[in-house]
Amino acid sequence: MKRSIYRHLAGALAPVIIAAFTMAAPAIAQDDTIKIGYAISKTGPNAPGAGITTLPNYQLWVKDVNDAGGIQVGDKKMKIEVVEYDDRSSSEEAVRAIERLATQDKVDFILPPWGTANNLAVGPIFDRYGYPQLANTAVTDKAPALAERWPNSYWLLGTGGEYAEALVELLVKLRDEGKIGDTIAMASIADGFGIELSNAGRTAFERHGFKLVYEESYPLGSQDLAPVINQVKKANPDVFVAFSYPPDTIGLTAQAQTLGFNPKIFYAGVGVAFPIYKDRFKDAVDGVVSLGGVNASSEAVKKYIAHHTEVIGQEPDRWASLVTYASLQALQQSIEKAGTLDREAVSKQLASETFDTILGKFSFDNPSHKIPGIFTVGQWQNGEFVGLYPTDEDGAAELTFPKPEWPEAN
Repeated sequence: MKRSIYRHLAGALAPVIIAAFTMAAPAIAQDDTIKIGYAISKTGPNAPGAGITTLPNYQLWVKDVNDAGGIQVGDKKMKIEVVEYDDRSSSEEAVRAIERLATQDKVDFILPPWGTANNLAVGPIFDRYGYPQLANTAVTDKAPALAERWPNSYWLLGTGGEYAEALVELLVKLRDEGKIGDTIAMASIADGFGIELSNAGRTAFERHGFKLVYEESYPLGSQDLAPVINQVKKANPDVFVAFSYPPDTIGLTAQAQTLGFNPKIFYAGVGVAFPIYKDRFKDAVDGVVSLGGVNASSEAVKKYIAHHTEVIGQEPDRWASLVTYASLQALQQSIEKAGTLDREAVSKQLASETFDTILGKFSFDNPSHKIPGIFTVGQWQNGEFVGLYPTDEDGAAELTFPKPEWPEAN
């Protein structure tokens, strides 16, 4: 099991990564181009997340823009030229690469890396050189403070507290209805995302009278997660919560299925909303809860999913993929409205305009900068990862409860 998680993810991601790199930097080297750079995790433990959520949407957007003749800047259309680096899933390498993009490559705009830790690490570089930072894969309670400190930064997934409170709201309702007790087991990855979410989760759980019967973190890149599930199973919680990254999300689920651990609520982190999760576990995904979710009835969402699938060769995830593409639409509209590549002018448009995107119309004028139209809690139901909370979002579904028993492990 130790290496099978990464072998499976590498095999599943290979067609996506190959397709994305095939579409990667178009051979355009002219004055009439917009030079856009990014440092992304092509290798290392963050590569599965970046290879599903971030890189395909960067490549899809570049292709869409260039196929349409470019971005309208004043009286001319300008195509995109890409400069890209591998940050190797390292915050230090991400910082070096972003610095290089700004000072050596002198790109017009920089797109953010994947993940909470790397976005936090590169924030000062974006700010120092005046680049807008559309952090579309970061969840942090520092979002409001960071937006004040770095005025050109936008933390589009919102705060850890928002996700924790939404989950607790769901659990409180179930407890009040007598469907669950008050015991929770929580595991988390010892990285920026896991630290942020576990802190927010612990605070929310304790404030609402839940008892943590298990609480442990594990290192980034952990490959053998059987000990975690064995210990959690012994604790016999009503609810299991894992603030995890894609390889460990798959590993924890596989071990739960193998070891027969089936709590009433099984919640895992990043990766549950990925198509490879459904491909790996097939019908067993039904009832699994996580962050994110989509309005499955939205025509714009359906069109985006179909377009992504046609061009990339695989479906997008049902959370940050949509946010990533919507943020790029906002960037494009800001450039067009500014009529210039001047970053200060474009940043003013980002801060003040309303944007028409695949997630509907939104602006960044809100306390956490979270894009409206995305869900904080979702669940696999009948082959689609639907949104549950906020309940007042269009397309919000009702929770399927309890989680069905795991089918026999494959």
